[in-house]
Amino acid sequence: MALTAGIVGLPNVGKSTLFNAITQAGAESANYPFCTIDPNVGIVEVPDERLQRLTELVKPKKTVPTAFEFTDIAGIVKGASKGEGLGNKFLSHIRQVDAICHVVRCFADDNITHVSGKVDPISDIETINLELILADLETVDKRIDRVAKLAKQKEKTAVFEHEILVKLKEAFESEKPARSVELTEEQLKYVKQLHLLTFKPILYVANVSEEEVADPSDNEYVGLVREFAAAENAEVIVVCAKIESEIAELEGEEKEMFLEELGIEESGLDQLIKASYNLLGLATYFTAGEQEVRAWTFKKGMKAPQCAAIIHTDFERGFIRAETVSYDDLLAAKTMGAAREAGKVRLEGKEYIVQDGDVIHFRFNV
Repeated sequence: MALTAGIVGLPNVGKSTLFNAITQAGAESANYPFCTIDPNVGIVEVPDERLQRLTELVKPKKTVPTAFEFTDIAGIVKGASKGEGLGNKFLSHIRQVDAICHVVRCFADDNITHVSGKVDPISDIETINLELILADLETVDKRIDRVAKLAKQKEKTAVFEHEILVKLKEAFESEKPARSVELTEEQLKYVKQLHLLTFKPILYVANVSEEEVADPSDNEYVGLVREFAAAENAEVIVVCAKIESEIAELEGEEKEMFLEELGIEESGLDQLIKASYNLLGLATYFTAGEQEVRAWTFKKGMKAPQCAAIIHTDFERGFIRAETVSYDDLLAAKTMGAAREAGKVRLEGKEYIVQDGDVIHFRFNV
């Protein structure tokens, strides 16, 4: 699934440090604005303990996790929608991603310059949101100009489009994002075609200090971000980008020990990857055999033949059946044979909607 989450934020909030930790790709990170001018793209493995359990059960020759893509986008500043700080270029990079991870600075540090001179996470969020809204307003205004004349002539499609565009324009002029506008299913299909920046799903990433990452409950900045996000029905992930960059260099037991010392059950990065994956409506199914146990990403709601095509288009073209067992049932049965005997293995047809955690063997004939 070629979907990507873009990491955005004001300069010096910890975006590139976080991106480096996520991908270990070495994106340039420095204490000055615009050190990341071109977007850096990194592929990460999606953490999933089910894959490890299946590996222990099946004992394949190799195990292949599924992956997810993050794009590090340069810091946006006030006036970006008008081209300030190379704003137009940055906005075009955001337009190319499917979801937004908005990194917000929730720590004080005199050694790290804040672009507006003080730490104020809500002001930071509103600065970026407003720039995205202004960019979307420009897009909508241009569309309105195109359809207004036809709408006056009662041309059916133009009337439909004009009604939605005016609704969006009113929201933008009230500084509200497109995702906050109530739309019918038919209207949603149209809005998706506009590729609006503020229609993309969003996740807020509160970047805190090393001292507060284990228990951010006393961090007033995090509290403010949670309150703001709640009004948008958005999720908040708390991380310490600096610590995450250290964790990223560790593996296995070393990583577990380090997390234990910090009093953290799961790294912020693992939480971020999972939350971003879920934000895009993605899920995982598995294939499991002697040669390979593998995780595959699919979009929730996809049917069996579509999921088969993710492995190979021939699988969809010659699809016959999907031999399916849930992860939980297979784990309880311990072997595929035992799962069959217990009646837990099903033969699903073309209309079957694949579920997260399904372990599938596709039968096909080309």
